[in-house]
Amino acid sequence: MTHDVIIVGSGAAGLSAAITLARTHKVLVLAKGELAGGSTAWAQGGIAAVLDAGDTFENHINDTMVAGAGLNRRETVEFVVENAPSAIERLEAMGVPFNKEAEVLHLTREGGHSHRRIVHVDDATGWAVQEALQNTAAAHPNITLQPHMVAIDLIVDRNAVNPTGAKNVWGVYALNNSTGRVETLTARATIMASGGAGRTYLFSTAPRGATGDGIAMAWRAGARVSNMEMMQFHPTCLYNLEVKNFLITEAVRGEGGHLKLPPSEKGGYQGGGQRFMQRFDPERMELAPRDVVARAIDHEIKRLGLDYVHLDISHRDPAFVKGHFPNIYDKLLGLGIDMTKEPIPVVPAQHYTCGGILIDLNGRTDLPGLYAAGEASESGLHGANRLASNSLLECFVFGDSAARDIAAHWDDMPTPPAIQPWDESRVTDSDEEVVIKQTWTEIRRFMWNYVGIVRTTKRLERAQHRIDMLRGEVEDYYGNFRVTQDLIELRNLIEVADLIVKSALSRKESRGLHYITNYPDLLPVAEDTILVP
Repeated sequence: MTHDVIIVGSGAAGLSAAITLARTHKVLVLAKGELAGGSTAWAQGGIAAVLDAGDTFENHINDTMVAGAGLNRRETVEFVVENAPSAIERLEAMGVPFNKEAEVLHLTREGGHSHRRIVHVDDATGWAVQEALQNTAAAHPNITLQPHMVAIDLIVDRNAVNPTGAKNVWGVYALNNSTGRVETLTARATIMASGGAGRTYLFSTAPRGATGDGIAMAWRAGARVSNMEMMQFHPTCLYNLEVKNFLITEAVRGEGGHLKLPPSEKGGYQGGGQRFMQRFDPERMELAPRDVVARAIDHEIKRLGLDYVHLDISHRDPAFVKGHFPNIYDKLLGLGIDMTKEPIPVVPAQHYTCGGILIDLNGRTDLPGLYAAGEASESGLHGANRLASNSLLECFVFGDSAARDIAAHWDDMPTPPAIQPWDESRVTDSDEEVVIKQTWTEIRRFMWNYVGIVRTTKRLERAQHRIDMLRGEVEDYYGNFRVTQDLIELRNLIEVADLIVKSALSRKESRGLHYITNYPDLLPVAEDTILVP
């Protein structure tokens, strides 16, 4: 099957690119599961943009650079921040019902921001954005939306019937879960908008499909990846034995929520019910950037042997809390927690992959014909720590930018050569699927314990040893049995785990999200960790 452009991922980045491209080109959008199954629909907080009279681009740029611990590329930060207002306008035109007061966009504030600049739709912005983008894309005759397509590998020169040594990417091999067959999908350009690698960790706010597929595929095809050690842990995930990945948005702290130690039932420690952020960031307290808050909570949990800490906004007016956080309020109430009257038990959890496929301002990777946007990419926007609500913004700006670059250079892009179909003759069905489940669980557990919020060289080396040991098992399994979604994801998980650990071992400092006790200080110059295949 041949298309003008193939986009892997149906979230904010992928659909933004598709809508821009569809003016002139035929686009195929692949979703691993349901079209709305990615991270975009889960986003609660909102989108950062300078829209208030008292705010400036320079303020937003500075806040982003401070949060990113100086590892950001300034030209990227300027590019994204300056294109933010127009991105909001496009979303409004598509029907996203942003909250307003007296016909003016309501702006909230989140950790790390010096001003109110977060546009939102209550506390379910991501779902509203996903719905608007998806409806717009579905209505366009040049866009084909194809759910339940699991991308396996990028199609490169070695897959051609007559290889020439070119470095081009010509599309993807993808497992059609509806038929069980692997399809060969070719195009002049491919955009990787497949999301992050959150499910590499035991505790994550990411959806089930966030297994780093695009990053792993691009790496295997020969693209560089950057800053994979910069894995963001959200400070406040709900602690609940049944509901393991429900996020309590940054905006709860932005609107006055306090972090407190829970009361000690046995009198084992002092300070129960008291705030503790003053000991870690006395000026910004709960509004410090996520890495600071997550490390503070992690420190208190480990110091006192706690299961969780409390996030308390019960001192605010109940009507205010219900009005600003209706979805969170309803969800918690169903679990027996009334956030207007009592604190919420929270723990840190993996939340965002700040590293990824290295791209330029046009979304271009190292490989001709391959672009990337959103959480799968490393554009230079986030640096060593993503500023709250810059993630959806990056998706819109770079999805649009990649699409415009493809359209502008379309005539220079060669058409795909004849490609070999996927070879299924050598493989059979496996009768030991338990191997996949066991290895998946093992990876996620040692990544959480050894490559988490606070790291040591010894822990990282232990993780690397386990990755080296498991990789052989995974490759043997992959080479002998028919591909399934679980097997494809496991293969990608071991790849991104390896990239994260190698990146972490190579950084001899603590910066932003990478905190390692062996090297607690900052180096004088901030440098990206770039891995070359």
